[in-house]
Amino acid sequence: MKLRSLCLAMRQYRRCITVVVVVSFAAFAGCATYEPPPTPPPSPFDRAWNAALGAAQDEGVRVTSADRAGGVIRGYRDQQEVTINLQTQADGNVRVEMSARGPKGSDPGLAGRISRAYDRRMGR
Repeated sequence: MKLRSLCLAMRQYRRCITVVVVVSFAAFAGCATYEPPPTPPPSPFDRAWNAALGAAQDEGVRVTSADRAGGVIRGYRDQQEVTINLQTQADGNVRVEMSARGPKGSDPGLAGRISRAYDRRMGR
């Protein structure tokens, strides 16, 4: 009699274990993880804007205004006024113009150095 009740208890234990295992697999099967969608690359204007702003700062220009909508960055380095204009062309390219004006005898190569820093940041 003891053996029979032991066998019965073992069967119930196995059923219970089987139910737990099946429920566990069912729960894990319902779990799904999704990768976030890839972020689109920056637009040509955004890339050029960030490179121009960084290039000015690389050359020690203290940026006083940055009008992204108008595409104009203004700043100063010592007594020289620096202006960077960005304009999107019809073909999607971005035209960038840099100028530095100051009193006579000030740094004549500043605009060229900013341009080279811009090219480095753009990977050219």
